[in-house]
Amino acid sequence: MNEIKKEIQARLQQLEQEEGMCIFYACESGSRAWDFPSANSDYDVRFLYIHPKNWYLSIDEKRDVIERPVNDLIDLSGWDIRKALRLFRKSNPPLLEWLNSPIIYQHRFDIVDKIKALMPEYYSPRSCLYHYLHMAEGNFREYLKGEIVSAKKCLYVLRPILACKWIEAGYGGVPMEFEVLVDRMVMSGKLKEAIRGLLERKKEGQELDKGPRIPLISEFIEAELERLLGKKPDGNSFRSNTEKLDELFHWSLEAAWAKTAG
Repeated sequence: MNEIKKEIQARLQQLEQEEGMCIFYACESGSRAWDFPSANSDYDVRFLYIHPKNWYLSIDEKRDVIERPVNDLIDLSGWDIRKALRLFRKSNPPLLEWLNSPIIYQHRFDIVDKIKALMPEYYSPRSCLYHYLHMAEGNFREYLKGEIVSAKKCLYVLRPILACKWIEAGYGGVPMEFEVLVDRMVMSGKLKEAIRGLLERKKEGQELDKGPRIPLISEFIEAELERLLGKKPDGNSFRSNTEKLDELFHWSLEAAWAKTAG
């Protein structure tokens, strides 16, 4: 991991030079952060950045996303701080996951610590529940209907379902680590064993192609989806209070500019 981490950090530095911006936070997202990667899983590197002052003074709307094609399993994608704070105001689940990633590649200027301190005020269980339920429903419809299913995609339906159960239980922000969700939210010992068996097969690099459905897992998924969809929430949850986020935005810009000047 040390070598790949050094390579990722080198690419982030190169990206800063190419784009003329400052990356203040970078983390792992996706299967490696969820702790069920295959040997050939991509490194899904997600980052937050700040441009020089003049970028924010233009009257034109500018692209606030930076992406690079996957190269040697490293996938780089990031958001400008203004976009990130707008999404934070909406309790955007992917952003919240990035902020709580267990794998950090870069963390500068205490900006993310200040964002996370505002989570209790801006976190919306309703918005997050809607997001994870929508994800589970879409993956189930595409990959798991019928007797022959994609075994790998079972994990991509199980995780958002367990995330919904975590939110329902009032535990707050959803942890990225899949096994934490399984330990806390799966009550049946037999179901846990079946899920862990599937998980180990993926971690060992076995091909999880289409095959017969796994009854215990399929029955759990179908029952939980039916229950959750029966009380599907409205996903709209917009916090109109922007004063604290504006203050944080201004502070973050000044902090980054001061420390990167010259």
